[in-house]
Amino acid sequence: MGVRGLQGFVGSACPHTRTAVNFKELAELHRSQHPGCAPTVVVDAMCCLRYWYTPESWVCGGQWREYFAALRDFVTAFTTVGIKLVFFFDGMVEQGKRAVWVRRRLKNNQEIARIFHYIKSHGEQPGRNMFFLPSGLAIFTRFALKTLGQETLCSLQEADYEVASYGLQHNCLGILGEDTDYLIYDTCPYFSISELCLDSLDTVMLCREKLCESLELSLADLPLLACLLGNDTVPEGLFESFRFQCLSSYTSARKNSDKRGNVILAVADHISKVLRLHQGEKKLEEMLPLGQNKALFYKGVASYLLPGQTSPWIFQKPKGITTLGKQIVSVSTDPEFKPESLVCTHPESKEETPVCTHPETEQEDPMNMEPEMKQQVTMVSDTEILKVARAQHVQAESYLVYGVMTSGEIECSNTLEDALDQALPSQAFVYRPMRQRVYSLLLGAGGGGASGGPVVQEWFVHSGNPLRHPDLVRPLPMNVPGCWPGWCVSRHSSACARKEPLQSTDMMLEHVDPRAVQLGSLLVRGLSMLVLVNSACGFPWSSSDFMPWNVFDGKLFHEKYLQSERGYTAEVLVEQDRSRLTRFHDLKSIVCKACVREDRRIVSRQHWRPHHSGRWERQGSGSHRTNSGHSRSGRRQHWRDQGPGSRQREPDRWRRHSPSSGHPDEKEKQQPISLSP
Repeated sequence: MGVRGLQGFVGSACPHTRTAVNFKELAELHRSQHPGCAPTVVVDAMCCLRYWYTPESWVCGGQWREYFAALRDFVTAFTTVGIKLVFFFDGMVEQGKRAVWVRRRLKNNQEIARIFHYIKSHGEQPGRNMFFLPSGLAIFTRFALKTLGQETLCSLQEADYEVASYGLQHNCLGILGEDTDYLIYDTCPYFSISELCLDSLDTVMLCREKLCESLELSLADLPLLACLLGNDTVPEGLFESFRFQCLSSYTSARKNSDKRGNVILAVADHISKVLRLHQGEKKLEEMLPLGQNKALFYKGVASYLLPGQTSPWIFQKPKGITTLGKQIVSVSTDPEFKPESLVCTHPESKEETPVCTHPETEQEDPMNMEPEMKQQVTMVSDTEILKVARAQHVQAESYLVYGVMTSGEIECSNTLEDALDQALPSQAFVYRPMRQRVYSLLLGAGGGGASGGPVVQEWFVHSGNPLRHPDLVRPLPMNVPGCWPGWCVSRHSSACARKEPLQSTDMMLEHVDPRAVQLGSLLVRGLSMLVLVNSACGFPWSSSDFMPWNVFDGKLFHEKYLQSERGYTAEVLVEQDRSRLTRFHDLKSIVCKACVREDRRIVSRQHWRPHHSGRWERQGSGSHRTNSGHSRSGRRQHWRDQGPGSRQREPDRWRRHSPSSGHPDEKEKQQPISLSP
């Protein structure tokens, strides 16, 4: 994220760029300088998720009620001193950033593998040094903030560009996040979320002007520096030899800088003393080893130009037109060139509080996008439908729908799934039939059979998927009479046992089970799929019915799982609550009947029994961990063997096979819950 090495460089070699500030004092100063304008902080929400998630337990699926309370405290701290917050979330992965997205997902897979190894070795949650965001946190944070009455927006392109544009156009108090790209954009001040003390509202401001002084550069030089160092648009390795040459000829290396810091200093020195010498006389590609990467490099520089801004380094028109997501930028030879099309799209604020706007920038109405939509090749041709879907996307009211309808492409990040547990399928496969029916609703099932109709490109992370290309998934007709798959989950969500946050916090788990960890994440991903279904159907349900802070508690779920493993009865698990017991049996009946229709066999695993030492041990341990899948032709095929290529039907059905029942005297006296029909 951001410019390679710049974060560490600023902290070690340029400490004077970091200034301690107080938001309350800044807000008072802003009000005195802009009477009638509410001081506004635009928040890069994706950078803040780690800061916001403060509950102790994270590996079990999330302590959602505690998390919601933490978000409420965050919002209250700012609104109490009269600061308005505007939250931005990533809404699309640009095609040019897909490789970066994939690289990060594969790295996350390695982190998840280490987490599960630790759990299996120690039987407990790893320390905060191995912290991984609970599955679905970003999705549900959007809805939590909207529930708290906050303006929450979803980007149509790279979120940091829209954050920087919003901050500039609305003359915001500043940007709150943790991304060095905000040091490169020429926008409002940038504040660090990691340095924020919520009680006092003290934090650190990172000053790009002071950074320029230290590097002997101008603000207009920073985009060039960022691309030469490497960022999310220009790969780091592209200019490795060039940076080495700069370092070799650099004579003012600082003793307090590491090698990376001296590389940054050397490149900045080359810009200020060599490139500027011929600026305006020579083409940039004559001074830099751009080669075949000329268009990519210009795209990288132009990506930092906000509405109304120009770059002195872009003066030669490359072949064709550089496309930036939804934006189209012509790189002109005209020195007065202004990328007028680089306009940030955002909805008008619904609040009556006046907001300052940039005097030189004309706002674009997000609803008035018909010309743009006609020029795009979309999966859905009806522009009116696209307008509605776009507005819902921008307002962070829907999930995945707009991507399906426009590009036919969606993605889902990592889930806490054990790649070595062959008994459990990935959530990518479990919920695919549900997604396929949503695709049918949005795009139509097509009339050409397996080879006809639309195809959706799914970038879903699962074990064994190298993410070299997307899974090609076709819609499936909605053949479930009376309801959709998943409706019963929403209908019976109130059957989940609940405790107040403090009670859950005090709960001590005997141990952490890796299978329960994955099941907790699977359940939360299922709730996010209900958000997709609700969005595609036009919001027939209240979203609060399947928000995790209303229906799920990770630690409590884990405790109930362990109790079930030991053979506790349903009455004990629902704490003798008759209404919950009735709902449980209703849901069990629905699940079992569905499995019979699908010819799927569900068998209870071997349960725990007390050992003479007083510890609980498994019966038949090990044998229950195996699972085989059966294709419709009867040939066995494990679900993990399904490659990421084109899939033209539902994934092969999988069954769980039970171990041998053993001797009768080994059975529990207290009958456990049975999922058999």
